[in-house]
Amino acid sequence: MPAPPVIQTPRLVIRCWDTADAPPLKGAIDSSLDHLQPWMPWAASEPTSLEEKAALLGEFRDDFRSGTDFVYGIFSREDGEVIGGCGLHTRVGEGALEIGYWVRASRVGRGYATETVGALTAVAFTVCGVDRVEIHIDPENEASLRIPGKLGFAEEARLRRRLAPFAGTVERRDEVIFTLFADEFAGTPAAAVEFELPT
Repeated sequence: MPAPPVIQTPRLVIRCWDTADAPPLKGAIDSSLDHLQPWMPWAASEPTSLEEKAALLGEFRDDFRSGTDFVYGIFSREDGEVIGGCGLHTRVGEGALEIGYWVRASRVGRGYATETVGALTAVAFTVCGVDRVEIHIDPENEASLRIPGKLGFAEEARLRRRLAPFAGTVERRDEVIFTLFADEFAGTPAAAVEFELPT
């Protein structure tokens, strides 16, 4: 189930990362640490060096090309700024993809995450041909928690003590799983999200 390297929405370019994106990505993350670290496990090790960031983006690109995982940057169509990152992740089993996403602190509250997740959902079903899309969220992350419901996902389960502890703590956190199936996709708000795949 190959994923397209570039997806465009009315306001966004969602594309596979390149090592040249390391400086603007680092800027987006470093300026958003207080916003990201409570919810993104990878942000606990930030800030990292520019060299480390470039190496990570190279790994993302290699995974994309091999079809093992699909990690994207989210860029503004208007000015090219890195708005955040997202992914269609293969870790939830055969015939399914998990969507992950984050938005830099200076761009929250403008609907970018909803636009991104809607486009990725549509791509997962109409291009990748999966049967199921999942979104996993910390139940304390209220802003993120609203997005799946807006797009037609159903809250399927709350799993206790599944997420890694916050930095400096030992207590594991709960996780809420939202799911949408291919035969439910038509008629959902996600199906109405505009996107195109540039050639």
